[in-house]
Amino acid sequence: MERPRWETPVERAIREAQERGEFDDLPGAGRPLHLGDPEGPEDPLWWVRRKLEDEQLDLSAAMPPALAMRKEAAGYPESLLDLRTEEAVRTVLEDFNRRVRRDRLRPPDPGMPQLLAPTVDVDAMVEGWRALRAASQAVEVDPPVTTGQARARRRWWRRGR
Repeated sequence: MERPRWETPVERAIREAQERGEFDDLPGAGRPLHLGDPEGPEDPLWWVRRKLEDEQLDLSAAMPPALAMRKEAAGYPESLLDLRTEEAVRTVLEDFNRRVRRDRLRPPDPGMPQLLAPTVDVDAMVEGWRALRAASQAVEVDPPVTTGQARARRRWWRRGR
């Protein structure tokens, strides 16, 4: 291999690595790079979706508020199962309806259609929450803890101090 008269430090590092054979056994050697979408060529933003998956990014903060609220409402009442009291569930749902009404007063972005999120029926959601909570409590029965497991838990607790 003929060496150029002048090369950048990066080019020199690459050339020296090639001479040492560090690039010889790389996975996929001798095959073309796959830069297309495996789902099909009709999605021009395939690379954005792949990057989001690779980086495990959540773009819910980038959504318009109405779409974010629609997504939030689609998770009800399942997303409310961690709440212990009916009062807490009602508080969350009433706050959601308050945010929806406030968002409706906001003027639409220029050049964009007005997106609206629907309010939720608080009483119907509370009934759904009650039914789901009763079903989940009937299923959740803790297995008995053996003496060895109890000792291991106590030792772990002491280690964490």
